[in-house]
Amino acid sequence: MIRVILVALVIAAIAALPALGDNYLLRLGTMFGMYAVLAQSWNIIGGYAGYPSFATAAFFGLGAYAGAILQSVGLPMPLAWIAACIVAAVFAALLGAAILHLKGHYFAIASLVVADVLLEITTSWTSLTGGGMGLNLPIIRISIDAQARLFFYAMLALAVIALVMNWIVAKSRLGFALNCIRQNEDASQMVGINTTREKIIAFTLSAVLVGGAGAIYASWVFYIEPPDVFSVLTSVKPIVMTMLGGAGTILGPAVGAALFLVMEETVWRNFLSVHAMVLGLIIVALIFFLPHGIFGLFGRKGPARRLIARGKKGGRA
Repeated sequence: MIRVILVALVIAAIAALPALGDNYLLRLGTMFGMYAVLAQSWNIIGGYAGYPSFATAAFFGLGAYAGAILQSVGLPMPLAWIAACIVAAVFAALLGAAILHLKGHYFAIASLVVADVLLEITTSWTSLTGGGMGLNLPIIRISIDAQARLFFYAMLALAVIALVMNWIVAKSRLGFALNCIRQNEDASQMVGINTTREKIIAFTLSAVLVGGAGAIYASWVFYIEPPDVFSVLTSVKPIVMTMLGGAGTILGPAVGAALFLVMEETVWRNFLSVHAMVLGLIIVALIFFLPHGIFGLFGRKGPARRLIARGKKGGRA
């Protein structure tokens, strides 16, 4: 109960940022919301299930273009965001059914190339996506300050939904099954868990809100192009954030997103010419000294290990 109250207070404090009247802080708040959505979404497939997915950029870019195209043909912006979530979820379900039989680095490579394939398709399909020239979105007829607040609250709301989704998954039978899969997938099958179904559900959940974040991002910046929304960094950053905070934990990805954003902004300001190298060194050092993240220091508890142990014993019998 105390943890819930603390989380609610933190969310309320972040939500109060527009009252400060600082556009820079508002931009940071919007970026934090987006990063938190990406990290918390990846945590479901990468943290709970232990599958190293690099498909986040594919879901983000697909959502961005789905939302942008739908808005350009006249669909209201909120409905375009919801449609982008659905498009990303359906795509992830189909993709998961195709590649989730792979494991380890084979799955990682297969998920990584998806964004490149979508990038090539988007670049080539000029009539629909604008190709390499990118795509302009309709301008919203409200003030600049109102726009900043709108996208800030939209990203923050999506981040809160992602947090609630993580909590529900962690406390549900799905979360229990994913923990079993992470520890020993073969033994999980032996004790009656439908690993294929659970992995596809987790993969779909890891995409649905990322697609929405991509659509909100497209509306926020008013212009998108394939290399921007399908960037490999969009797949790598959520993994780093989740590892910093603690993979497989409820609050870890959000905390990791905040830490990563602070490091990114600090390094960018003070080491502009070599910011990528310095940021990379800091991340490697943090991961080396905190291999399980901040929340991972408290360990993982639960009955999953006992069930897996029984499965192993049954297999040896």
